[in-house]
Amino acid sequence: MQPILLNWAANNFYGWGIVGLNLLLHWANDSDIRPLMGFPIAEADFLGVDPLKIMACGEAIQKSNQFQTELRRLQAGGGSLPLTVVEGLGNGLFRAHCTKRVEIIFEGIDPSQFHPAPKSGALDGSRFYIFSGGKVEFRKAHDLVLLAFKEFSRRHDDAVLVTVWHSPWPQLSVGFQGKLDVPLGLTPHGTIDVKTWVAKNGIDPRKVIEVGQVPNALMPSILREMDCALAPSRAEACTNLLAKEAMACGVPVILAANTGVKDLIAGGNAMALTRQQAVRDYPHAGTDGWGESSVEEILEALERLYTDTVLRNKIGAAGAAWIVEEARTWSNHARQLKSLLLSL
Repeated sequence: MQPILLNWAANNFYGWGIVGLNLLLHWANDSDIRPLMGFPIAEADFLGVDPLKIMACGEAIQKSNQFQTELRRLQAGGGSLPLTVVEGLGNGLFRAHCTKRVEIIFEGIDPSQFHPAPKSGALDGSRFYIFSGGKVEFRKAHDLVLLAFKEFSRRHDDAVLVTVWHSPWPQLSVGFQGKLDVPLGLTPHGTIDVKTWVAKNGIDPRKVIEVGQVPNALMPSILREMDCALAPSRAEACTNLLAKEAMACGVPVILAANTGVKDLIAGGNAMALTRQQAVRDYPHAGTDGWGESSVEEILEALERLYTDTVLRNKIGAAGAAWIVEEARTWSNHARQLKSLLLSL
């Protein structure tokens, strides 16, 4: 049995954590590999996860946590790890610095959770709900979301923006401004102050529902209440997990047709923002291949979905069907990654 270290934390709250959690769940009882995480696994990391799944991978969790002692000893002594190590890299890695072979293995969704289902009826059915998710940062283009919503909500009093923008690292989001007039600040409790931010940028805060940090397992219940989702990211190293989850739930998604997001757009399964301009004057990372969406095109897409219920349903159904047809699932992701690692 080959040990494989996924050198980051597994949890149910943010992108890399969700990747690690799902790989752990799918490899826990694999006869060929032993999954190990780079950080200790606590009960809180599994918040919202099916308790049967947690029980099924109990032994793998125990062995991974036991490995932490050996890992700390090796790190302290400067020794090398006698196993395969998978690193989770962030925004600092770009093509110009890569000399190794590149393989693409798409992230997935859990189809037992993310699938079309009726709305609960908990929200006011006369409103038009627009979903926006992800940690606030330049790359995710939250400024473009707010600029578009500012004008859209001026035209349509029933428009509501539902944000899931909180993350474990509010300090990385504070100060973000982009094309807005006023940067994002923090509340006295140290969380991002979304309501004050939108108000200072000319948006009625009563038209914004701010959802705090929630475990990924609860996202389907939020997404199914939405009329559409908006994801105008300037860049995605993968394909935007929240957009994929919204598609799986049958929610029509407006996507920026650039970088990795192109791998989600096919055959009318989403509304693509194709008027992409080059991204310049961003000193914090290389922007080769990034794209800047047009606020006007975002507004056009929102207007089409707002006025045409049939179109919304058609795109939502096509998106959900595409996720299934393309097998964009965590089980398939785990199977392909296992095959690659064992071939090295």
